[in-house]
Amino acid sequence: MNPAVTYESRDRIATITIDRPERLNAINRDVELGLAAAWHRLNEGDDLVAILTGAGDKAFSVGKDLEDPSTPDYRRFVPGFDIAVSKPVIAAVGGWCVGGALTIVQMCDLCVASERARFLYPEAKIGFAGGLIASLAARMPHKIAMEVMLLGEELSAERAYQVGFVNKLVPHGEHLAAARTYAQRLAANAPMVLSLLKDFVGQVLPKGPMEQASQALRRVESVMDSADRREGMDSFAQKRTPNFLGR
Repeated sequence: MNPAVTYESRDRIATITIDRPERLNAINRDVELGLAAAWHRLNEGDDLVAILTGAGDKAFSVGKDLEDPSTPDYRRFVPGFDIAVSKPVIAAVGGWCVGGALTIVQMCDLCVASERARFLYPEAKIGFAGGLIASLAARMPHKIAMEVMLLGEELSAERAYQVGFVNKLVPHGEHLAAARTYAQRLAANAPMVLSLLKDFVGQVLPKGPMEQASQALRRVESVMDSADRREGMDSFAQKRTPNFLGR
């Protein structure tokens, strides 16, 4: 991990925190790499469920750090795009959740929000968008999702709860504790069943074009990075029969 994203494991529950409160947890290159590493660690480790949150109580994240000149590639670190996450993820949102941060929260399985949480996708007012946000229309009513995306206006925590984007509203400052209560209940259930149901629901939910493309690229990249590909190239160069192992 790196200082921009912390990973705490306790009682088989991972708490993944975007830890840049001085920048309202804005997403820079370190956050991108840290989140990608966190999802891999969650998949490969013993933790059964994850909570994703932002440090402090002013913002979950305000999206891209405008002082970082790099172009973010959200597919690489938003769970469910390039990295399939097989375990439940709970978003714990306190304060602002803006732009690309909303893209992250939409891909979590549950969401707990402080009553002061605010959701905003201002890209249409700024003049750019990567398209991953289209999956929002599968996670709240279509016309509400269009309002959020096309108008670029604030969605309050109460409204987000009313339309089913937020599971639980709590007083300011209690979102992380409430998310942990959810996580403890999930961690007590059968992991294989949780994974199976999450996988099956993922197949039922409609997917935006970027989500579909990302999942196709994930399969292609796994082949291109495989030991079998290296074995195939080596065997061709050495004029011998390849010994493929399926990995």
